[in-house]
Amino acid sequence: MEKPAICGGTPVRDTKIFYGHQYIDDDDIKAVVDVMKSDYLTCGPKIAELEQKLCRVTGAKYAVVCSNGTAALHIAALAAGVQPGDEVITTPITFAASANCALYCGARPVFADINEETYNIDPACVEALTTKKTKAVVAVDYTGQSVELDRLLAHCHKNNIVLIEDGAHVIGTRYNGKFNGSIADMTTLSFHPVKTVTCGEGGAVLTNSETFYKKLLLYRSHGITRDEAQMEHEPDGSWYYEQIALGYNYRMTDMQAALLISQLDKLPAFSKRRKEIVKAYNEAFSKLPQLVVQKEIPESDTTRHLYILRLNPDRLTIGRKEFFDALAAENICCNVHYIPTYYFPYYEKLGYHRGLCPKAEKLYEEIISLPLYYAMSDQDVQDVIEAVTKIAEYYKA
Repeated sequence: MEKPAICGGTPVRDTKIFYGHQYIDDDDIKAVVDVMKSDYLTCGPKIAELEQKLCRVTGAKYAVVCSNGTAALHIAALAAGVQPGDEVITTPITFAASANCALYCGARPVFADINEETYNIDPACVEALTTKKTKAVVAVDYTGQSVELDRLLAHCHKNNIVLIEDGAHVIGTRYNGKFNGSIADMTTLSFHPVKTVTCGEGGAVLTNSETFYKKLLLYRSHGITRDEAQMEHEPDGSWYYEQIALGYNYRMTDMQAALLISQLDKLPAFSKRRKEIVKAYNEAFSKLPQLVVQKEIPESDTTRHLYILRLNPDRLTIGRKEFFDALAAENICCNVHYIPTYYFPYYEKLGYHRGLCPKAEKLYEEIISLPLYYAMSDQDVQDVIEAVTKIAEYYKA
């Protein structure tokens, strides 16, 4: 008799646990309330305070905060000079914004395949796909593990290409002892609620380049400046400003900034707890031949945003969908990160097709994102391990 689609018996948990969740404490709430009682709700002093704090935390010389991680990618691409006719190389295993930022600028995204052990973009593929049209590489620190920055930077700088590190997952990670955000030409961050630190929505671009920094400031806020050194006309008075570029309204509010300033105080604790959970998962799942644990490069001291469980289809009698549904029946609510970007109908209409990145496509068919966040208790972690193990053993080939 065939086994049922979902394991029988009592579920591991009575209540659901989700794949990600923010942690907000009284200090965070007070920080936001204090701003709401102040004179500034937006364009106020908390923006500069947050930018200075991000520089202290990451070691970057400059930080420009903005409304979300997608906006951060857009202004980074603009600052890099991406324009119609250019190509931007990125990975398909990412949220669509990593490629969309090229389209926003009229450029063409080019998808490079991944390293099948780390799941990050493969520098060898980037090198092979580089042409005279390549203006930038958007390299995603998938799950929070750093991309191979040394090799990517060497290649990009040799070919006059801007390396934009999409660090939406990476805050808290170090590469060769230096915090990510202080290494690439520009690094973008996201502060969505499932990320390691949050302000609801929000993003930032970090850079060591004053040239990029000045461009980022312009593109964030309508292309408008109050800096007389950048103006073309004599100011009429202290109120005077000029629009000198076509920018956008990608500003962050002071309420968001206050929340993130408070959250950054907890980053060491958040990072420590995430590492503890990842260690427990890795120790448990590496013992099961039905499962594959993501490999970490020695250069990356990783604070993971996502925990990716990869199934070994040769050792299981069910596929990813059935495994996913079985976990849901155990009250372990997971997700999948990510559908390859060029699978989407919009990209198909642009001429992209399946088969471009075989390793990335195979990865997508075999992965599930397990719960990973600061507030998970030890019992929560053990429940996830028990549920995964239960299903993997029940359906082993």
